[in-house]
Amino acid sequence: MGKVYVLDTNVLLHDPNAMLRFEDNDVVLPMTIIEELDRFKKQPETTGRNARQVSRMLDRLHNGGHLTSGVTLDNGGSLRVALCDRETLRGLPAELEGDRGDNEILAVALELRHECDCDVVLVSKDTNLRIKADALGLSAEDYETDKVDISDLYTGTSEVFADSEVFNALFKTGRAELTDQGLCPNQAVMLVDQSNPAHTALAMMDSLGQAVRPIIKLPHGGISRVSARNREQKFAFDLLLNDDIPLVTLVGKAGTGKTLLAIAAGLTKVADEHQYSRLLISRPVVPMGKDIGYLPGDVNEKLTPWMQPLYDNFDLIFGTQENQDKSGVWRRGHEELMEMGLLQIEALTYIRGRTLPKQFLIVDEAQNLTPHEVKTILTRAGEGTKIILTGDPDQIDNPYVDAASNGLTYIVERFKGEPLAGHMTFVKGERSALAERATQLL
Repeated sequence: MGKVYVLDTNVLLHDPNAMLRFEDNDVVLPMTIIEELDRFKKQPETTGRNARQVSRMLDRLHNGGHLTSGVTLDNGGSLRVALCDRETLRGLPAELEGDRGDNEILAVALELRHECDCDVVLVSKDTNLRIKADALGLSAEDYETDKVDISDLYTGTSEVFADSEVFNALFKTGRAELTDQGLCPNQAVMLVDQSNPAHTALAMMDSLGQAVRPIIKLPHGGISRVSARNREQKFAFDLLLNDDIPLVTLVGKAGTGKTLLAIAAGLTKVADEHQYSRLLISRPVVPMGKDIGYLPGDVNEKLTPWMQPLYDNFDLIFGTQENQDKSGVWRRGHEELMEMGLLQIEALTYIRGRTLPKQFLIVDEAQNLTPHEVKTILTRAGEGTKIILTGDPDQIDNPYVDAASNGLTYIVERFKGEPLAGHMTFVKGERSALAERATQLL
């Protein structure tokens, strides 16, 4: 026999297609969910869009029958909207008295368990609701369709022992066959000589995952005056400077150089090589700690506090915070690039609906995005555009995602075998000795 899954509102707001992802089982939506969706539908950004999408989907499904009686889904399961039984609601413990939405969802799940012989499972992303359900003897689960195992997240690197013939082929012809190693396309490899473990070489798998090539040799002065300080940064520069890899994900703790390397590579590709028409940098507007509320000024002035970490990276690259132009006006380096049309910095709020051809797009703090939001960003890419996603899954300020369900880790796992994508996980902090020690101890 199949199962009956009772969904919470937050599951549908997280994934509008959640009701279709339970295969041939029965899905039940308590009526209170419809009321809550109606309240959410006017909210801006993702929450409101998802609420409206769910409402439209339910409207289409009711053409196949009455939702209270149940309609058959394409996957063989069924969907119905259930009313809350008042007797069951009044029978809840005294601590759960009242017509709150959570209590009505619990009452529906309890009534279904009494009515049918099959397993009834409450699915919610609300930890407290799952605890309440467990206290009432109900089975409760988190919605984990888009979750990844963060402890086993793809790192993008591997060490491989090889014989001297591989080393000779790599440096003489620039290519060495390396099959049956279980490596992914565009995966970074450190080759170790079997006869002399002290002899190593840094290489990168090709897009087919069949052979390795030497990594790109960086100039003596670095890329945009930024030099790689460790092995992972050298691998990252190779991915960032390779125009045949349109998607690069960079993951690492604070101070490992993710954003700095991405901006340095973008400046080189846009301002020096003219491979892309513009460097576009964006980040989600999610506050750390208590929100300070609305900010005065035009859109650029409002965004300045959110984009200040990006400006700091430009100051580091240019070597100064301010420059004096011929007119005697003091300005920061990124302002000149913006006036030339080579640089644009904006919030992700304005990216929906756009098409971005031939641009070097950096999305910073991508760990604060949902998988659906990252999908929206990737589908904006036009011909010749390269997208860089950077972030740290351990520093999430968005209350609706966690280390296992955020858009950054989701993309890393989904694209790890794709020829169009490359990934690098940074390990060593390079910001300062204090910053590195703080990440270790705190």
